[in-house]
Amino acid sequence: MNVAVRATAVALAAQGHEVEILTRRTDPAASAVLSLAPNLTLRHLDAGPAERRIKGDHESYIADFRRALSPLGPYDLLHSHHWFSGMAALDVAATRGIPHVQSFHSIAADASTMLSAGERPESPGRLRGEAHLAQCSAAVLTVSEAERTTVIDRLGGSPERVTVIPPGVDASLFTPANTPAAQPGYIVAAARLEPLKGLDLAIEALAGLPAAIRPELILAGGPTTGHDAYPAELAAHARAHGLADSIRFVGPQSREDLAALLRGARMLLVPSHSETYGLVALEAAASGIPVVASASGGLVEAVADRVTGLLVDSRDPAAWTDAVRRLLEDPAFAARLGAAGRKHAEQLTWDRAATATAEVYAQLLAARAAS
Repeated sequence: MNVAVRATAVALAAQGHEVEILTRRTDPAASAVLSLAPNLTLRHLDAGPAERRIKGDHESYIADFRRALSPLGPYDLLHSHHWFSGMAALDVAATRGIPHVQSFHSIAADASTMLSAGERPESPGRLRGEAHLAQCSAAVLTVSEAERTTVIDRLGGSPERVTVIPPGVDASLFTPANTPAAQPGYIVAAARLEPLKGLDLAIEALAGLPAAIRPELILAGGPTTGHDAYPAELAAHARAHGLADSIRFVGPQSREDLAALLRGARMLLVPSHSETYGLVALEAAASGIPVVASASGGLVEAVADRVTGLLVDSRDPAAWTDAVRRLLEDPAFAARLGAAGRKHAEQLTWDRAATATAEVYAQLLAARAAS
């Protein structure tokens, strides 16, 4: 979400729009106002303690964030990302008579749904709040058709107000390597370290490979607040499968470091239980490497099966081992997938995403002026 918000904001600002990013202060030393680029300002608002908190705590800061937001502006419209900010901004927008746009980036699964194994509501009001935002916002922007379907079918959003705008990728940063990856080399899983991302399955897939062709598995990312013990659990899982020396944790990566990591990898694994899109899959495609991903949610749109990668419609470790092994044992096939992925990624720019976003804004503002 952070990557998408900033990249879209930078592109909108470059197109001449005045953009402000409003976020909750999580560091007491952070400046109240920062200029990120021409036409682009970042504001840290005081709402709750100035520290990182688990997502489930944020519901109690919604009212404080709304109060901090209320005197700012004037703004032509407010665009919220995730449900916490939406619940704060929707009332402010209504009071001012301006449009409110909502993006979710993830949507809670009811305990009765298939997605509940990976994603449950982090706080009591989430399911109700997300439905309220989907039904009451002037527009909802989703990153995939899968997310659009969820907004309409599960949250009750009106189809005519839900627009799909796939994310972009910086294809000048995420670029292919000049030489083939080393063998056996390494493969990457880049994600927040939390159960939703299914990284235990990546470890199990690796365990099923013959030792002679087994690459190193690099896990890039840090634990989500509230899941601080999860990296240790993954390390124990690797030891239990005899892979203590085959797994490397490298922690959160800068954009530049992630690009370098992907560039040198043989493939990316995305074994998530659910993803609204899976931006890292697009970044891997731009890096010219194939992706092995769960056939769930927006990943079926981010990865073209047997064209830019392989989709696995199972959580059976053997099925994942088979997919990984196929790419390891057929470098020419892996290279074709990587080349097709690069071609696909070059069409999905952040400037394109920003233009589509601005078109939705313009339609809302024109409708407001005509009313």
